[in-house]
Amino acid sequence: MSTLPLESTVRGSKAQLAKLPSVDRILSWPGVSPLLERHGRTFVTREVRALLNDIRETALRGEPTANLTDAPIAAALSARIDSRLRSPLRPVFNLTGTVLHTNLGRALLPDEAVVAVAQAMRAPMNLEFDLAGGERGDRDALVEKLVCELTGCEAATIVNNNASAVLLTVAALAARREVIVSRGELVEIGGSFRMPDLMKSAGAKMIEIGTTNRTHARDYISAITPRTALVMKVHASNYVLKGFTAAVDEAQLADIAHRAGLPLAVDLGSGSLLDLAAYGLPHEPMPQETLAHGVDIVTFSGDKLLGGPQAGLIIGKREWIGKIKKHPLKRALRVSKLILAALESTLALYRHPEMLTARVPTLRLLTRPAVEINSLAGRVLPTLADAVGRAFVVTHGEVKSQIGSGSLPADVLPSAGLFVHCRKAGKGTGRKLNALAAALRTLPVPVIGRIAEDALILDLRTLEDEAGFVAQLPLLTAIPIAP
Repeated sequence: MSTLPLESTVRGSKAQLAKLPSVDRILSWPGVSPLLERHGRTFVTREVRALLNDIRETALRGEPTANLTDAPIAAALSARIDSRLRSPLRPVFNLTGTVLHTNLGRALLPDEAVVAVAQAMRAPMNLEFDLAGGERGDRDALVEKLVCELTGCEAATIVNNNASAVLLTVAALAARREVIVSRGELVEIGGSFRMPDLMKSAGAKMIEIGTTNRTHARDYISAITPRTALVMKVHASNYVLKGFTAAVDEAQLADIAHRAGLPLAVDLGSGSLLDLAAYGLPHEPMPQETLAHGVDIVTFSGDKLLGGPQAGLIIGKREWIGKIKKHPLKRALRVSKLILAALESTLALYRHPEMLTARVPTLRLLTRPAVEINSLAGRVLPTLADAVGRAFVVTHGEVKSQIGSGSLPADVLPSAGLFVHCRKAGKGTGRKLNALAAALRTLPVPVIGRIAEDALILDLRTLEDEAGFVAQLPLLTAIPIAP
């Protein structure tokens, strides 16, 4: 804040304002010509006016203004335009240790999916057109046969995420009727979306049975009434119950439901199309296994362990999928040609299981050897140490990655990372680490780590662009970090 007397401040501001060039004069400067050619006169003129207005407000507050000559104003205008046009959706380096990070976009798409999406954006596609018959078609047909081939289901439909898949299933099969669910499966997923709320939104009455830790076959049998429309089982994908627990397996539950003439729906959440145990990871229930147990409808995500785009897959018996597809909500929740293109090309890779860990980024990152990550940490460490300066000490060591997005929540993956500690620990350590984390987020490709154990930790399991990461680290020296 200025310490000048008010009268002097006003005189100073008037003198500064008198030096301000006009909009037309700025637009005529040689330094502004490239901006006009790149962005057009209308946009640049608007930004010139906004810049001049900012300068006026600064002067009227009695604060020093920037140099008002040609070059500084042209540079300020260029910087302002670059900032205004920078997309808020930007690539980042996810070094949090969570492979499928919900806040960072979850699964990375395979190259084949990226190509398919680009092609779908550039040209008209047979989204709802039957090329053989020359008539209107069904967009689900683009992936339905492939899903049936991979899972053994009779029919399938696709919506925009797994929560939508559950919502649509319940709305189509149990509106104004009852759905039986175990108390131990009343999950809450990210964003405070709860299974009871979803049931209510679908217009169904949820009947809770059993207890939080133990539910038996007799609980399901005694809860079935003429008002019952659906029995549902929810896979606890984002939490684990251990100890004195009991649950009814899918095959037994299918028998109970079918004896009562009811369908059984199972929400798998993540849903892996291959046995992760074959890759040294914990086994996650697969849709094809669930269907083999006699389940009628299975719902799961496309953007978690499957490694595709955000989508919800509903698969199962033709009778029930047909009813689901006819519900009015299906149109509201359907996916675009871009999602279908990405999903189809991702699913097609599962025809070649031996190549999945090389071609599906999610599986490649989950199965990445710890020794390879440790070697990467050793190579990157010197450049990071130079970039953060003498106020910090950088070491590397073992860390534990997690799969993320509710997938296998109790299991971790051995990994390696960089630990950035304050050279002088004590008061202010947290503030300094937060300042460094903030500085890393201002890099051209922001770096996202996590703060724990009095250190900023960068888990390198998901770092594949080593050259791009290292190349931008020297820019940290130009970012002021609180001492």
